[in-house]
Amino acid sequence: MSPRWPSGVGTTYNAGNSSVMMSRLQVSDNDSTTRPAGAGVIAEGLAARFLERHGLVVIARNYRCRGGEVDLVCRERRTLVFVEVRLRRSASHGGAAASITTAKQTRIALAARHYLASHAGRDVDCRFDCILLDALSEAAIEWIRDAFSAS
Repeated sequence: MSPRWPSGVGTTYNAGNSSVMMSRLQVSDNDSTTRPAGAGVIAEGLAARFLERHGLVVIARNYRCRGGEVDLVCRERRTLVFVEVRLRRSASHGGAAASITTAKQTRIALAARHYLASHAGRDVDCRFDCILLDALSEAAIEWIRDAFSAS
């Protein structure tokens, strides 16, 4: 099984066996957030409902494996979409997009590969999207399709 990762333009970050290509996200070395865990659950729920209203089917939430996690796994037609949901109420550290570092992208890609090996029995198109929130409101959602790629 070999997933067809979306092509991206940008800088490649290589971490051992995984390499992640940056495309539309700005990277920050600061991956800290100051929010209660409950806010993350609420943000993921808002993101799931938002994506469902836009035609995606949520098939897994908080998929974890050793070394990685994907907040939402969705299907859009024949494409598996691995979604990272980020909430940052303050832009003092760069906002939600800046919190998705290359290390975080590598962990998401690792979990995506594990998911594909465990669940997808054939070749499948894949992409990585991000849902960014600066408040716990659906009006505050920014959806970035093909936010980054893994190779």
